[in-house]
Amino acid sequence: TDEIMQQEIRPLVAVDIIEQLHRQFAILSGGRGKDGAPIITFPEFAGFSDIPDEDFLNVVTYLTSIPSLEAASIGFIIIIDRRRDKWSAVKASLTRIAGAFPGNLQLVFVLRPSRFIQRAIADIGIKLYRDDFKMKVPIIMLNSVSDLHGYIDKSQLTRELGGTLEYGHSQWIHHRTAIENFAMTVKTTAQMLQSFGTDLAETELPNDVQCTEELLSAHTDHTQTKKDELKLAVKQGATLLTCIREPVTRSANSKLSPDELENVATVERLLAQLDETEKAFDQFWTKHHLKLEQCLQLRHFEHDFREVKLALDTLMEGQAGFADIGDSVTRVEHLLREQKHLEEKGQEPLEKAQSLALHGEQLIQNNHYAVDSIRPKCVELRRICDDFTNETKKKYDILGKSLELHKQLDKASQWCEAGIYLLASQAVDKCQSQEGAETALVEIEKFLVTAKEHQLSNPKEFYNQFDMILTPEIKANTQRILQKLEDVQEMFDKRQVSLKKLAAKQTRPVQPVAPHPESSPKRASPKITRPAVGFLVRDINRNIQGNPYFLSHLPVWAVGKHSNFPPFFFFSHIINELIETERVYVEELQSIIEGYASEMDNPSLVHLIPAALQNKKDVLFGNLPEIYEFHNRHVGTPLRSSLSIFLKEIENCIENPELLARCFLKRKEDLQIYEKYCQNKPRSEALWRQCGDSLFFQECQRKLDHKLSLDAYLLKPVQRITKYQLLLKEMLKCSKNSEGTAELEEALATMLDIIKSVNDSMHQVAITGYEGDVAELGKLLMQGSFNVWTDHKKGHNKVKDLARFKPMQRHLFLYTKMLLFCKKREENTDGHEKTASYSFKNSLKMSTVGITENVKGDNKKFEIWYNGREEVYIIQASSVELKNTWISEIRKVLTGQLEACR
Repeated sequence: TDEIMQQEIRPLVAVDIIEQLHRQFAILSGGRGKDGAPIITFPEFAGFSDIPDEDFLNVVTYLTSIPSLEAASIGFIIIIDRRRDKWSAVKASLTRIAGAFPGNLQLVFVLRPSRFIQRAIADIGIKLYRDDFKMKVPIIMLNSVSDLHGYIDKSQLTRELGGTLEYGHSQWIHHRTAIENFAMTVKTTAQMLQSFGTDLAETELPNDVQCTEELLSAHTDHTQTKKDELKLAVKQGATLLTCIREPVTRSANSKLSPDELENVATVERLLAQLDETEKAFDQFWTKHHLKLEQCLQLRHFEHDFREVKLALDTLMEGQAGFADIGDSVTRVEHLLREQKHLEEKGQEPLEKAQSLALHGEQLIQNNHYAVDSIRPKCVELRRICDDFTNETKKKYDILGKSLELHKQLDKASQWCEAGIYLLASQAVDKCQSQEGAETALVEIEKFLVTAKEHQLSNPKEFYNQFDMILTPEIKANTQRILQKLEDVQEMFDKRQVSLKKLAAKQTRPVQPVAPHPESSPKRASPKITRPAVGFLVRDINRNIQGNPYFLSHLPVWAVGKHSNFPPFFFFSHIINELIETERVYVEELQSIIEGYASEMDNPSLVHLIPAALQNKKDVLFGNLPEIYEFHNRHVGTPLRSSLSIFLKEIENCIENPELLARCFLKRKEDLQIYEKYCQNKPRSEALWRQCGDSLFFQECQRKLDHKLSLDAYLLKPVQRITKYQLLLKEMLKCSKNSEGTAELEEALATMLDIIKSVNDSMHQVAITGYEGDVAELGKLLMQGSFNVWTDHKKGHNKVKDLARFKPMQRHLFLYTKMLLFCKKREENTDGHEKTASYSFKNSLKMSTVGITENVKGDNKKFEIWYNGREEVYIIQASSVELKNTWISEIRKVLTGQLEACR
């Protein structure tokens, strides 16, 4: 038992028993029986009885382990050559073989002793002791090799047994040793590369440029060394294969024995393993090298970011220091020059920041692994640049207004000074005469004409214009100047009154005349009535009292704001809108079918239909006729003017709004036809992109006098099914805690389920590469994109599975019977929007999976495992809520299966 256990742990190899093999007491010549059974020959060996049991067992065990399992399962043929020996040697050989042969026996041939007496003894002995040998296979005693040829073809026997099979024991040992050494080399190389790959994958990435460059160089050098060792192993295997095939290469008539052919197959298989290992390692190294290069790019980017960020912060601090807006024209002009200098100084760091942000976005577009680190830095750089630009513009605006303000204040102050100077320069003695007074008045009037050019504007307008820069100091200065203006104006007014009195003095008395009343009475200023802005609630209520349907003609935004109205009016508005849009929708469907679909069968327009559109009406329009038939189905009479069943049911809800929910619940199954239409929509759009500009569609559009082309109308069913749920949602908002709320909620849930089913179906039809029929997988419950990691314990771990730097992006489809893993692919179609498809990658039967709801370290992860955690898939959702939704659905499926089993 210990020996067998040792063999299972470490199989025997030729080098372990090289001395015993050289003794040649048993050989595996490579010959085969007629049914392909391997032949083991025990040639004449004088000291056969003296061979230790352990040596005998090791050699026989090793020889039986060489043929393939298929050949060994047929059973071994043993040939015992004892022609020059005695019966006792024959008996000893049979006894030892019967007791220690580890393989499955088919036949035993014994070439009995050639001497007459020994032959006679052997004949008697085999009859007497046959049962003692305890062999369950026939023992055939042969007198000569010619008798043996009757059982085994000469081509399968060595020359010692009268055959033609070429066999050299030393060469055989040499080949076996070389094959086993090469197998060990392949195993060691694979383990070495696997260990090396693990070390590379587990290496912590440096945080600076220099260390990252050194690590990249070191890993590249080590990788080249390992690849050189791998190439050396491949060369060794190729040399060995050439040696084994050497007889066939040397002579075209030569043929390799079955054992030699198995040796060739073994070496070729080992070379294939080496090739697979090399490919896996190359694939891993490509990813690892890309990761290191991206790490180096990231470190350069981070280094440049720190430098640019420092320069920008300095720039922003300098700009923040320009808080002063100036207290005079000279000061403001100086500040403007300094701001200009700061702006010019900031051009270089701003250009570097924009360039670095552009470089970061290029890294993101190139699928850099550190997107979450790069994108915020790019956003930060652009934000600072925008902040500096906006702050600079704002600063220029403020300083510009400050300059304008101080210029106006200076002008006003100068005007006051000039006025005071004018008043002071008018000599009092000269103004006592009429002429002098009139002259002074003319001077004052001329000066006052300039007031509009030099004075400040109206104080209220002035404060509104410069409110953003009016600091307390500037306000005080402004008020002082405004007061000065009022004082100067008052001085002019008083001087004008005095001068007018002096100019009005007469030299002779004047007859006093009573003043005449005003010839024209003052006109009353017209009253300006301000129009009301919008409806007041009381006006709306007054209108409602006069007209019960007034509210139904208000827009949705107006209705939603007046919550003090009775719910009936909200329902009335929503149902009226539903009825009106339903009628328009049916008319549009009719125009599409009659104006486009039917015209495709019009012989007069056949020549305008492009070849790609021939016999494709069902693809372009899908089941649109079925949708039209549902909405246009009439009650009792087929007259087109009569109301459709669905529209009639909606109209019945005007007086009883609570019945609207029942209407949609009743038509739940009928509305499923929209799912089929949406499933066909991608095919329809692809066909439209190919043929949409044809003369046929242009002619149909002209006849219908449609402003929009056909593709816009083909979107109507998709928009309609969405419209239903929006109107139900609005109605539910208006009916909180009222009768029929529960049914409205159920109807809304039904419509949302239909929309979800439509959306899921749109994704499902884009699955490619799945060989089965998705219709047999049960109902599609959920679908969505996730990050996925794998942790498989099954089989031989290949180097390419050593480490994944980032998760696989997989789109999962959960059915009641199966979970599909797909890879999302997006393709541009003739410049149009990207079309998504899902390439099938893997599937798990829901009857054999289990889930682990929480993964340590991330509350958005959960595990799905297969066959007792032989395969483990770690799945990361985009949010905790999405994870919980998926776990809930999977748990329902598993619970349902358990209940079904019970």
